[in-house]
Amino acid sequence: MNLPNKLTLSRIFLIPIFIILMSVPFSWGSWQIGETALPISHFISALLFIIAAGTDWVDGYYARKYNLVTNLGKFLDPLADKLLVSAAFIILVEMGVAPAWVVILIISREFAVTGLRLVASGEGIVLAAGNMGKIKTATQMVAITVLLLHNFPFSYISFPFGEIMLYISLFFTILSGIDYFIKNWHVMRDSK
Repeated sequence: MNLPNKLTLSRIFLIPIFIILMSVPFSWGSWQIGETALPISHFISALLFIIAAGTDWVDGYYARKYNLVTNLGKFLDPLADKLLVSAAFIILVEMGVAPAWVVILIISREFAVTGLRLVASGEGIVLAAGNMGKIKTATQMVAITVLLLHNFPFSYISFPFGEIMLYISLFFTILSGIDYFIKNWHVMRDSK
């Protein structure tokens, strides 16, 4: 197994640790940030999320640069991304900081695009992510991170940056999904 695939697997293995740190009420204390308390376990979880999200960029870069793209990597990488983002968004709903309807739309888009990619791969077609998808991913990562940190550092000035980023990421999620289906509709139209 090559290094990019090991990085992808490490991202998958970080997900349960992330979930446990966010879900179990550890008594490690918290930091008071303006009007909000940030539990230390949530801070550590946010760092794990950032590390896991960072491995996505590193493994992709490394695989392309050194021509280490494998079928296993093509399968695991998007799976790891969807698992990480879905877990984080569902936890944000449980925390009461993300509306369920927003998360349902975001996760539904991910399932729809994954379905289209499966149909394409059955036809021997590889559908690459476009620039809109990259913007979507970036806005989602920023929104998730800030919300996991209880809106730190913006909580000092009572500015709802995390919530604003959540809706911006929803906008780009929907827009990139529509763009992806329009550009690749021929896959559905021509499938046997």
